[in-house]
Amino acid sequence: MFKKMLCAVAMFVATVSVAFAQIDVNKADQAALESIKGVGPAISKAILDERKKGEFKDWADFQKRVSGIKDKKAAALSEAGLTVNGQAMSGSAATASAKEEKKSKASASASASASDKKK
Repeated sequence: MFKKMLCAVAMFVATVSVAFAQIDVNKADQAALESIKGVGPAISKAILDERKKGEFKDWADFQKRVSGIKDKKAAALSEAGLTVNGQAMSGSAATASAKEEKKSKASASASASASDKKK
């Protein structure tokens, strides 16, 4: 009984450590890239195709060269364990993007409320 329990705990720890593994976009193969939540076959292929032209310098370079990767998506990929040259996306860039998005939604909501009151 104790051995089974110990084995289950060991498997859980191994699974959790794999889930939080850091994957560098400049070194990973297609399978490793696709292990990141949010990266499917199309995005991994786009990453590999762009990487053939040269390594990604930083997150800004990565976002500029890989179609469909905007601030919100890049922040989510970084949180899932993707790195560029061993660096996670800076919290300030991800946070600033999220704050701007919230402000624009709040503005739109306030505008809608104001127009509803006029009616």
